[in-house]
Formats: sequence, structure tokens, C-alpha cells
Amino acid sequence: MSTVRPSGKSASATAATRWCQAFSHYLKSECHLAENTVEAYRRDLTRFFSWFGARSLTQLQIRQLSDYPAWLGEQGLAPTSISRHVVSLKVFFRYLQLEGVLHDNQAELLGTQTVWQRVPRILSPEQVRRLLTSPTPDDRLWRRDRAILELLYATGCRVSEISHLACRDTHLDEAFCRCHGKGDKERMVPLGRQAIEAVRDYLSHERPKLATRAAHDPGLLILSPRGRRMRRERIWELFKKYAARIGAPRQLSPHTMRHSFATHLLAGGADLRQVQEMLGHASIATTQIYTHVDHTRLKAIHKRFHPRG
Repeated sequence: MSTVRPSGKSASATAATRWCQAFSHYLKSECHLAENTVEAYRRDLTRFFSWFGARSLTQLQIRQLSDYPAWLGEQGLAPTSISRHVVSLKVFFRYLQLEGVLHDNQAELLGTQTVWQRVPRILSPEQVRRLLTSPTPDDRLWRRDRAILELLYATGCRVSEISHLACRDTHLDEAFCRCHGKGDKERMVPLGRQAIEAVRDYLSHERPKLATRAAHDPGLLILSPRGRRMRRERIWELFKKYAARIGAPRQLSPHTMRHSFATHLLAGGADLRQVQEMLGHASIATTQIYTHVDHTRLKAIHKRFHPRG
């Protein structure tokens, strides 16, 4: 168990930084969490210490902690984000207990506010078609960008999964790829004809040149102009660029392709369990949110099968 801890009781800026570092080390080395998850906890904890100031962790009471969610709301955070921050805080306080810094975990007394399950935004099949063809030869690496968009929609993968997708895990002849999801769980995802064609076009014309620009080929499918791994932030920027080009709402993100992937599969008659497997959801309850999206299909089913439909 990590025994790194900041000296003294004051929650100064230096102590806060040390706590963040020690907590991150614990999450990576002992909890074996993914890098993106660890970074999310670090951001949440940094925000907590900006509210916490110079108070003492050992003397913090629930009546003081209860002001924290309200403060988060004043910062403009959505209810879902506030709930996540509270969960992060509870994990941090459990860590403090393990380290012997705290005897009682006051954060456990914090209630997580009810979060209304929101139906995700999706693109229509026609909007998806326009988005997938929006990269043109006028764009610098249009074949790569088109391959990225095709993969996002064909696989339902998260941006981080596309960013880390290895060439050896992309089996175009067999029409599938092997994705590494949260918790480094592997799953097999089929690839459609158009996605395969886009990836092959990119592999033939652009990737070989990009691979020569780095000291060594990283073996990843999607490369940056310098021949390195394509950062997920850069994929977000590219998605926003092409979404704006077709006049899509600004609120959309690459995750919209994942939502659209699941919704369109279910609308076409796919089994919920199969969609769960392709998305890599641990719980089918997470996948079920997509059954509420296609109201047109639900009405058609009701009309067809209900005695008074």
C-alpha cells in the first residue's frame, strides 16, 4: 500500500498537489485503473481542493462537506458531473482511511442526488451519411479522418479505444477488430464494408507516410501527422470540425457516434444483449437507455401487436 503522504495538516496548495499525486499513484498501482479514469479522479480531486482551501482534512465534518455539492452547482456543473465528483470524493476519503489519516469517513454520509436518466443525442442515418463523407481531398489527411469517422460509427467504440487501436487488432479480411475497453477488457466488434474500404484506403495512401515521420512505428492504426498516437483530444477536435461542416448541433461529440451506433442497431431489430456485448457494457441496464430513443419504432410495434393499437 502506498504510504506517500504530505506532511502537516494544512491543506495548502503544496499539500493538495501531494495528495493528488499520492492518490493517483494508489489508483494506478493498487486499484489498477485505466489512465483516463485516474486522470478523471485527479481532476475531481483538484476541484475539491480548490473549494477546500486551507482547512484540515482530519477536522472536516459532514456539515461542512454538505456545502461541497452546492458549491459545485454554483460553478455551473451538471447534476451528473456533481454526482461523479461526490463519488470521487468518497473514494479519496476511503483511501485516507486506508492510510490511517482518517478514522471516520465523513464523505460516506454525503448523499448522491438523484440523476435523471437522459436520452442521449443521436444523429439520423442521413446525418451520419453526410458526416462520414464530409472529409474531402481538400482536407490535409482526409482519408485518415474518414477512416476515424467510419470506425466510430461502425464499431461504437469510445474515442480512447480508437486512439489506442493497434494494427494487429484490426482484421479487415475477417471484418472485425479487437478493442480494449475500460478495465482493459477485450471485445470483438464487427466491421462493415464501408468502414473496411475507408480503412484500407487510409492504409494504402496515408499511413505509410505518417509512420516514417516518427523514430519508430508505434503499431497503432490511427497516427498523427508526426507519426505518433492520435490523441483523443485531437479526435474530438476533428469530429467537431466535420460536425460543424454538415450543420450538426454544437453539443454533439464523438460519443454521439456511439449513441447512434447503438440506437440504429436496436431500431433495425438487433438483440439488446448483442448490442451490450458490442458496446462493452458491464451491465445491460446501461444499454437499455437506448431502447427509449426510437419512439417511432415503439409506436409501430404497439400498433402492430396491441389489440387496440
